[in-house]
Amino acid sequence: MADNREQNSVRSMTAFGRAEAIFETGTAIWELRSVNHRYLEPNFRLPETARPLEAQLRDILRKNLSRGKIELTLTLKPNIGETVGLEINQALAQALLQAAKQVAANEDTLPLNPLQILQWPGVIGEPETDPERQSATVLQAFRQALQQLRANREREGAELANFIEARLVGIEEQISQVRRLLPQILEAQREKLRSRLEEFSLDLDKERLEQEIVLLAQKADVDEELDRLGAHTAETRRVLSGGGAIGRRLDFLMQEFNREANTLSAKSIVTSTTQAAVELKVLIEQMREQVQNIE
Repeated sequence: MADNREQNSVRSMTAFGRAEAIFETGTAIWELRSVNHRYLEPNFRLPETARPLEAQLRDILRKNLSRGKIELTLTLKPNIGETVGLEINQALAQALLQAAKQVAANEDTLPLNPLQILQWPGVIGEPETDPERQSATVLQAFRQALQQLRANREREGAELANFIEARLVGIEEQISQVRRLLPQILEAQREKLRSRLEEFSLDLDKERLEQEIVLLAQKADVDEELDRLGAHTAETRRVLSGGGAIGRRLDFLMQEFNREANTLSAKSIVTSTTQAAVELKVLIEQMREQVQNIE
Protein backbone atom coordinates (compact mmCIF):
# COMPACT_ATOMS: atom_id res chain seq x y z
CA MET A 1 0.00 0.00 0.00
CA ALA A 2 2.79 2.43 0.88
CA ASP A 3 4.68 4.19 -1.92
CA ASN A 4 7.93 6.16 -1.85
CA ARG A 5 6.08 9.43 -1.29
CA GLU A 6 4.42 8.04 1.83
CA GLN A 7 7.72 6.63 3.09
CA ASN A 8 9.26 10.14 2.86
CA SER A 9 6.35 11.83 4.64
CA VAL A 10 6.30 12.95 8.25
CA ARG A 11 3.38 11.16 9.92
CA SER A 12 1.45 12.11 13.02
CA MET A 13 0.22 9.35 15.33
CA THR A 14 -3.15 11.05 15.88
CA ALA A 15 -5.74 10.33 13.18
CA PHE A 16 -9.02 8.64 12.24
CA GLY A 17 -10.02 6.34 9.38
CA ARG A 18 -13.37 4.87 8.34
CA ALA A 19 -14.53 2.66 5.48
CA GLU A 20 -17.53 0.57 4.47
CA ALA A 21 -17.88 -2.33 2.05
CA ILE A 22 -21.00 -4.31 1.14
CA PHE A 23 -21.28 -8.10 0.88
CA GLU A 24 -24.30 -10.31 0.07
CA THR A 25 -26.04 -10.18 3.42
CA GLY A 26 -24.67 -7.04 5.04
CA THR A 27 -22.09 -4.27 5.32
CA ALA A 28 -18.63 -4.32 6.89
CA ILE A 29 -17.83 -1.05 8.69
CA TRP A 30 -14.34 -0.28 10.01
CA GLU A 31 -13.46 2.61 12.32
CA LEU A 32 -9.78 3.19 13.20
CA ARG A 33 -8.62 5.70 15.83
CA SER A 34 -4.94 6.25 16.68
CA VAL A 35 -3.11 8.35 19.29
CA ASN A 36 0.54 8.71 20.18
CA HIS A 37 2.34 5.82 21.88
CA ARG A 38 5.92 4.68 22.22
CA TYR A 39 5.25 1.45 20.35
CA LEU A 40 2.61 0.02 18.00
CA GLU A 41 -0.24 -1.13 20.27
CA PRO A 42 -3.37 -2.26 18.36
CA ASN A 43 -6.63 -3.16 20.06
CA PHE A 44 -8.98 -5.08 17.74
CA ARG A 45 -12.71 -5.19 18.47
CA LEU A 46 -14.11 -7.88 16.20
CA PRO A 47 -17.34 -9.87 15.94
CA GLU A 48 -16.81 -13.57 16.58
CA THR A 49 -17.28 -14.42 12.90
CA ALA A 50 -14.28 -12.22 12.03
CA ARG A 51 -11.93 -13.48 14.78
CA PRO A 52 -10.10 -15.88 12.43
CA LEU A 53 -8.91 -12.83 10.45
CA GLU A 54 -7.16 -11.12 13.38
CA ALA A 55 -3.67 -12.48 12.66
CA GLN A 56 -3.91 -11.37 9.02
CA LEU A 57 -5.23 -7.95 10.06
CA ARG A 58 -2.35 -7.47 12.49
CA ASP A 59 0.14 -8.36 9.78
CA ILE A 60 -1.36 -5.77 7.40
CA LEU A 61 -1.29 -3.18 10.17
CA ARG A 62 2.39 -3.81 11.03
CA LYS A 63 3.36 -3.36 7.39
CA ASN A 64 1.76 0.07 7.30
CA LEU A 65 2.30 1.62 10.74
CA SER A 66 5.25 1.66 13.14
CA ARG A 67 3.95 3.40 16.26
CA GLY A 68 0.73 4.47 17.92
CA LYS A 69 -2.03 3.17 20.15
CA ILE A 70 -4.83 2.16 17.78
CA GLU A 71 -8.46 1.19 18.38
CA LEU A 72 -9.74 -0.90 15.43
CA THR A 73 -13.48 -1.61 15.49
CA LEU A 74 -15.32 -3.78 12.97
CA THR A 75 -19.12 -3.77 12.75
CA LEU A 76 -20.96 -6.29 10.57
CA LYS A 77 -24.35 -4.74 9.87
CA PRO A 78 -27.02 -7.02 8.31
CA ASN A 79 -29.01 -5.72 5.37
CA ILE A 80 -32.38 -4.38 6.51
CA GLY A 81 -35.23 -2.95 4.48
CA GLU A 82 -34.19 -4.38 1.14
CA THR A 83 -36.77 -6.20 -1.02
CA VAL A 84 -35.74 -9.83 -0.87
CA GLY A 85 -37.63 -13.08 -1.27
CA LEU A 86 -38.46 -14.80 2.00
CA GLU A 87 -37.50 -18.46 2.26
CA ILE A 88 -40.31 -20.17 4.17
CA ASN A 89 -39.98 -23.68 5.56
CA GLN A 90 -43.34 -24.90 4.23
CA ALA A 91 -43.11 -28.31 5.90
CA LEU A 92 -42.55 -26.76 9.33
CA ALA A 93 -45.32 -24.18 8.79
CA GLN A 94 -47.80 -26.91 7.78
CA ALA A 95 -46.82 -29.01 10.80
CA LEU A 96 -47.42 -26.04 13.11
CA LEU A 97 -50.82 -25.36 11.55
CA GLN A 98 -51.83 -29.01 11.88
CA ALA A 99 -50.73 -29.09 15.52
CA ALA A 100 -52.67 -25.86 16.19
CA LYS A 101 -55.83 -27.37 14.66
CA GLN A 102 -55.51 -30.47 16.83
CA VAL A 103 -55.13 -28.36 19.99
CA ALA A 104 -58.06 -26.14 18.97
CA ALA A 105 -60.27 -29.19 18.39
CA ASN A 106 -59.66 -30.48 21.92
CA GLU A 107 -59.63 -27.22 23.87
CA ASP A 108 -61.32 -23.86 23.74
CA THR A 109 -58.32 -21.97 22.33
CA LEU A 110 -57.87 -19.34 19.63
CA PRO A 111 -56.22 -20.56 16.43
CA LEU A 112 -52.75 -19.39 15.47
CA ASN A 113 -52.66 -16.45 13.06
CA PRO A 114 -50.20 -16.37 10.10
CA LEU A 115 -47.88 -13.85 11.80
CA GLN A 116 -47.43 -16.17 14.78
CA ILE A 117 -46.57 -19.00 12.40
CA LEU A 118 -43.91 -16.85 10.67
CA GLN A 119 -42.40 -15.85 14.04
CA TRP A 120 -41.79 -19.48 14.99
CA PRO A 121 -38.05 -20.33 14.96
CA GLY A 122 -37.01 -21.93 11.71
CA VAL A 123 -40.12 -21.07 9.67
CA ILE A 124 -38.34 -18.20 7.86
CA GLY A 125 -34.88 -19.19 6.72
CA GLU A 126 -32.01 -16.78 7.37
CA PRO A 127 -30.09 -15.77 4.21
CA GLU A 128 -26.79 -17.62 4.19
CA THR A 129 -23.55 -15.68 4.28
CA ASP A 130 -20.60 -16.89 2.21
CA PRO A 131 -17.71 -16.84 4.76
CA GLU A 132 -15.07 -16.32 2.08
CA ARG A 133 -16.89 -13.38 0.52
CA GLN A 134 -17.49 -11.84 3.92
CA SER A 135 -13.80 -12.20 4.81
CA ALA A 136 -12.73 -10.67 1.50
CA THR A 137 -15.08 -7.74 2.10
CA VAL A 138 -13.80 -7.24 5.65
CA LEU A 139 -10.19 -7.15 4.42
CA GLN A 140 -11.08 -4.79 1.57
CA ALA A 141 -12.77 -2.35 3.95
CA PHE A 142 -9.88 -2.64 6.41
CA ARG A 143 -7.32 -1.67 3.77
CA GLN A 144 -9.47 1.29 2.75
CA ALA A 145 -9.85 2.50 6.34
CA LEU A 146 -6.12 2.03 6.94
CA GLN A 147 -5.30 4.01 3.81
CA GLN A 148 -7.51 6.84 5.03
CA LEU A 149 -5.87 6.70 8.46
CA ARG A 150 -2.41 6.94 6.87
CA ALA A 151 -3.50 9.86 4.69
CA ASN A 152 -4.80 11.71 7.74
CA ARG A 153 -1.62 10.95 9.68
CA GLU A 154 0.45 12.34 6.82
CA ARG A 155 -1.67 15.48 6.61
CA GLU A 156 -1.25 16.06 10.35
CA GLY A 157 2.43 15.21 10.04
CA ALA A 158 2.97 17.89 7.39
CA GLU A 159 1.53 20.47 9.78
CA LEU A 160 3.82 19.25 12.57
CA ALA A 161 6.84 19.49 10.25
CA ASN A 162 5.94 23.10 9.42
CA PHE A 163 5.54 23.89 13.11
CA ILE A 164 8.98 22.42 13.90
CA GLU A 165 10.59 24.23 10.96
CA ALA A 166 9.32 27.56 12.31
CA ARG A 167 10.97 26.79 15.68
CA LEU A 168 14.22 25.80 14.00
CA VAL A 169 14.28 29.20 12.30
CA GLY A 170 13.75 30.79 15.70
CA ILE A 171 16.68 28.82 17.15
CA GLU A 172 18.92 29.93 14.28
CA GLU A 173 17.96 33.55 14.96
CA GLN A 174 18.98 33.16 18.59
CA ILE A 175 22.29 31.55 17.60
CA SER A 176 23.05 34.40 15.17
CA GLN A 177 22.16 37.00 17.79
CA VAL A 178 24.49 35.52 20.41
CA ARG A 179 27.33 35.18 17.88
CA ARG A 180 26.87 38.78 16.81
CA LEU A 181 26.94 40.05 20.41
CA LEU A 182 29.73 37.81 21.69
CA PRO A 183 32.68 40.17 20.92
CA GLN A 184 30.82 43.06 22.56
CA ILE A 185 29.97 40.89 25.56
CA LEU A 186 33.60 39.90 26.10
CA GLU A 187 34.82 43.49 25.70
CA ALA A 188 32.21 44.70 28.17
CA GLN A 189 33.34 42.08 30.66
CA ARG A 190 36.95 43.11 30.17
CA GLU A 191 36.12 46.71 31.00
CA LYS A 192 33.99 45.59 33.94
CA LEU A 193 36.89 43.61 35.34
CA ARG A 194 39.25 46.58 35.01
CA SER A 195 36.75 48.83 36.76
CA ARG A 196 36.37 46.37 39.62
CA LEU A 197 40.11 46.15 40.09
CA GLU A 198 40.42 49.93 40.16
CA GLU A 199 37.47 50.16 42.55
CA PHE A 200 39.19 47.88 45.06
CA SER A 201 42.55 49.54 44.42
CA LEU A 202 44.12 46.28 43.37
CA ASP A 203 47.40 46.85 41.64
CA LEU A 204 47.77 43.94 39.26
CA ASP A 205 50.44 43.92 36.64
CA LYS A 206 49.39 43.91 33.04
CA GLU A 207 50.26 40.23 32.54
CA ARG A 208 48.17 39.14 35.51
CA LEU A 209 45.31 41.29 34.30
CA GLU A 210 45.41 39.67 30.87
CA GLN A 211 45.43 36.22 32.49
CA GLU A 212 42.27 37.09 34.40
CA ILE A 213 40.66 38.38 31.23
CA VAL A 214 41.61 35.20 29.35
CA LEU A 215 40.09 33.04 32.11
CA LEU A 216 36.92 35.10 32.01
CA ALA A 217 36.73 34.81 28.24
CA GLN A 218 37.15 31.02 28.45
CA LYS A 219 34.30 30.75 30.91
CA ALA A 220 32.08 32.88 28.70
CA ASP A 221 33.06 31.23 25.41
CA VAL A 222 29.96 29.55 24.01
CA ASP A 223 31.15 29.05 20.43
CA GLU A 224 31.17 25.28 20.89
CA GLU A 225 27.60 25.24 22.22
CA LEU A 226 26.44 27.48 19.37
CA ASP A 227 28.12 25.19 16.85
CA ARG A 228 26.39 22.14 18.30
CA LEU A 229 23.02 23.88 18.34
CA GLY A 230 23.51 24.67 14.66
CA ALA A 231 24.46 21.05 13.96
CA HIS A 232 21.35 19.79 15.76
CA THR A 233 19.22 22.19 13.72
CA ALA A 234 20.66 20.85 10.47
CA GLU A 235 20.23 17.24 11.63
CA THR A 236 16.60 17.85 12.59
CA ARG A 237 15.88 19.17 9.10
CA ARG A 238 17.63 16.18 7.56
CA VAL A 239 15.56 13.74 9.63
CA LEU A 240 12.33 15.54 8.77
CA SER A 241 13.12 15.44 5.06
CA GLY A 242 13.66 11.67 5.25
CA GLY A 243 10.20 11.05 6.72
CA GLY A 244 8.98 7.64 7.84
CA ALA A 245 9.22 6.47 11.45
CA ILE A 246 11.38 9.33 12.77
CA GLY A 247 9.73 10.17 16.10
CA ARG A 248 12.31 8.48 18.33
CA ARG A 249 15.23 10.07 16.49
CA LEU A 250 13.64 13.49 16.82
CA ASP A 251 12.99 12.89 20.51
CA PHE A 252 16.70 12.17 21.01
CA LEU A 253 17.62 15.38 19.17
CA MET A 254 15.33 17.37 21.48
CA GLN A 255 17.33 16.05 24.43
CA GLU A 256 20.56 17.18 22.75
CA PHE A 257 19.09 20.62 22.06
CA ASN A 258 18.20 20.94 25.74
CA ARG A 259 21.69 19.91 26.82
CA GLU A 260 23.31 22.73 24.81
CA ALA A 261 20.72 25.31 25.88
CA ASN A 262 21.37 24.45 29.54
CA THR A 263 25.13 24.79 29.06
CA LEU A 264 24.64 28.13 27.32
CA SER A 265 22.55 29.30 30.26
CA ALA A 266 25.19 28.13 32.76
CA LYS A 267 27.92 30.04 30.92
CA SER A 268 25.88 33.19 30.62
CA ILE A 269 27.61 36.28 32.04
CA VAL A 270 25.24 38.96 30.74
CA THR A 271 21.51 39.44 30.43
CA SER A 272 21.45 39.10 26.65
CA THR A 273 22.82 35.55 26.63
CA THR A 274 20.57 34.59 29.54
CA GLN A 275 17.55 35.79 27.58
CA ALA A 276 18.74 33.92 24.49
CA ALA A 277 19.09 30.72 26.54
CA VAL A 278 15.58 31.14 27.94
CA GLU A 279 14.14 31.72 24.46
CA LEU A 280 15.98 28.65 23.17
CA LYS A 281 14.48 26.52 25.94
CA VAL A 282 10.98 27.76 25.08
CA LEU A 283 11.44 26.92 21.39
CA ILE A 284 12.92 23.51 22.18
CA GLU A 285 10.09 22.63 24.58
CA GLN A 286 7.52 23.61 21.96
CA MET A 287 9.22 21.30 19.48
CA ARG A 288 9.50 18.48 22.01
CA GLU A 289 5.76 18.57 22.73
CA GLN A 290 4.94 18.20 19.03
CA VAL A 291 7.61 15.55 18.42
CA GLN A 292 5.73 13.29 20.86
CA ASN A 293 2.97 13.05 18.23
CA ILE A 294 5.24 12.03 15.35
CA GLU A 295 5.42 8.36 14.36
